[in-house]
Amino acid sequence: MARQRHKKIVVVTGGAGFIGSHLCDFLISKDFKVICIDNLITGNKTNIECLLNNPLFEFIEHNITKHIEIIGRVDYVLHFASPASPSDYLAYSIQTLKVGALGTHNCLGLAKAKKAKFLLASTSEIYGDPLEHPQKETYWGNVNPIGPRAVYDEAKRFAEAITMAYHRKHNMDTKIVRIFNTYGPRMRFDDGRAVPNFIMQALRNESITIYGKGNQTR
Repeated sequence: MARQRHKKIVVVTGGAGFIGSHLCDFLISKDFKVICIDNLITGNKTNIECLLNNPLFEFIEHNITKHIEIIGRVDYVLHFASPASPSDYLAYSIQTLKVGALGTHNCLGLAKAKKAKFLLASTSEIYGDPLEHPQKETYWGNVNPIGPRAVYDEAKRFAEAITMAYHRKHNMDTKIVRIFNTYGPRMRFDDGRAVPNFIMQALRNESITIYGKGNQTR
C-alpha cells in the first residue's frame, strides 16, 4: 500500500483490540496514516472493520513476538498489544509474558531503527496488590512474582524496565502510560473485569456482584 509522504505514520500494535481500535479511529480522524498490527488472539477484526477500506489505514496480521518488518518511514510506535483481562491472560499465560518481553523488545527495536517516538501502554497491575491507595507514580508496588496474575503484572513491569533501558541507553524518546479500569464500546461482554460485569448484570436485570468487601478504590 502506497503511503503519502506528508502524513505522520503511526504503528499501533494491538490495534484490533478494545483500546487499540479506538486509538486507530482517533488517529485516522486526526489525519495520521495508521499501520495496525494485531495477531487477533484477543483482538477482533470487527473492531476495525470500518477502517479497512480507508486509504489512511493498513492492517497487518502478525505476532509481534516475531520480527516486525515495516518498509518506509515510521514516526510513532504505540505498543498496545497484550491480553489484558484476567480471563485472557490466564488462558494465554505464556503469550502474555512473551508479548510483554519479546514483543516490547521488537517494538522498541522498530522505533529505534526508524528513529520514531515510542509509547508503551502499561497498566495499574504493575502495582500488584497495592498497599497504597490511590497509587502514585513514585509507589513501587506490592507484587507476587509467582502468583497466577504475575504473568500480566511481571510482563508489564518488564516492558516498563526495557522501555526505560532503551530510553537511557539509546536516548530514545519514550513514554509510558499506566491505564486503570478503562471501559466502553467494543469491550467484550465476557471480558471478566468488574466494570463490564456490573454493566452486563445491570442490562440483564441481575443482582450486582460485589467483589471482596466492596471497598476497592480503583
